[in-house]
Amino acid sequence: MREAEIGRLLAANLLCALAIVLAALVPAVFLDGFSVLGTHLTWLCVCSVCVATLNIILHLILKPNQSPKRRSFAHKISRFLKCCIYFFMSCILFHAIIVLYGAPLIESVTETFLFAVLLSTFTTLQCLCLLGPNIQAWIRVFSKNGAMSIWESSLQITSMCSVLGAWFGAFPIPLDWDRPWQVWPISCSLGATFGYMAGLIIAPLWIHWNRKQLTYKSR
Repeated sequence: MREAEIGRLLAANLLCALAIVLAALVPAVFLDGFSVLGTHLTWLCVCSVCVATLNIILHLILKPNQSPKRRSFAHKISRFLKCCIYFFMSCILFHAIIVLYGAPLIESVTETFLFAVLLSTFTTLQCLCLLGPNIQAWIRVFSKNGAMSIWESSLQITSMCSVLGAWFGAFPIPLDWDRPWQVWPISCSLGATFGYMAGLIIAPLWIHWNRKQLTYKSR
């Protein structure tokens, strides 16, 4: 396993983490009263757009899973439209799962959906960038020993950390602390964000420490 490839992964992940930090700080310069807690819905939109844009740009530049076959323009357009449909379906699915786990069904619909968009950005968008709209490849990657590259291993770790962070973020909501960050879905979205950032840092470090044991083979 080449150290240079791990270095590229680390650099890409650190840029994604930096994008989240900037999404919390830069808008305050242009928007009066902007804050992560005070204008949380605005921050959810800004964070999702920043992370999504940077992920797409990085994958276009780094091309970690580029196919050797040349694709026609029509194929690329069809692939792009499928990715958009898959992302929207992911947002709907996450929204439904979140409601089943106790989120308000009718009240706070906008808040729940934007939280679902954030989760989709942290998980599904990465799958679409790396694997494309290929459900079989997604199942392979998230199965035991299914990763075929360090990028896919990083995808496993960051997606898992994001979902776990969102789940742990729900624990303080029912507590009688009366804190501003207990309002739905602030603690969950912050938990998902911190989980995603933790995964971005943990993934390349874990791969580096276990590089001698990781032997990726094409299937």
